[in-house]
Amino acid sequence: MSMNDFRSTTILGIRHNNKTAMGGDGQVSFGNAVLKNKARKIRKIYDGSVLAGFAGASADAFTLFERFEQRLEQYNGNLSRAAVELAKEWRTDRFLRRLEAQLVVMSQDNMFLISGTGDVIEPDDDIVAIGSGGTFAMAAATALVEHSKLNARQIVEESLQIAARICIYTNSHLTIEEI
Repeated sequence: MSMNDFRSTTILGIRHNNKTAMGGDGQVSFGNAVLKNKARKIRKIYDGSVLAGFAGASADAFTLFERFEQRLEQYNGNLSRAAVELAKEWRTDRFLRRLEAQLVVMSQDNMFLISGTGDVIEPDDDIVAIGSGGTFAMAAATALVEHSKLNARQIVEESLQIAARICIYTNSHLTIEEI
């Protein structure tokens, strides 16, 4: 099986009514088999002021988490600068450029999707999602933001549950963090 057969994850981040939340499912799949149901794909970093989540190969993501945390320290918690510097390093470093993952990073003020192709994308509407079920979760979150009175954490939870019902690579064992 090639790395292209590796499927997993839905990560959703949202800022809504001055609250920031990120959640992820727990499924890790390889081909047509579920390898793990309760993986933890998001974490709080930089003294709990930044949320980070990954989609893709786990070992690659852990390497990227470590590099991103180093950049946050180097730039005194400046999320924008740390994201841009990681993306530049990821794209140009011979080892890093082989990594197959995406990151979502968020603080109270900023959120970014970072990819190995050098992309650092800040969404317009304070909702960001990655992974196999990312588009499903993003669509649900967009509707819930516009048509419900749910808070950020509840929107993340409901949106991930909806994605889990649609995407075969997403399950309902959720991890949700807030800052």
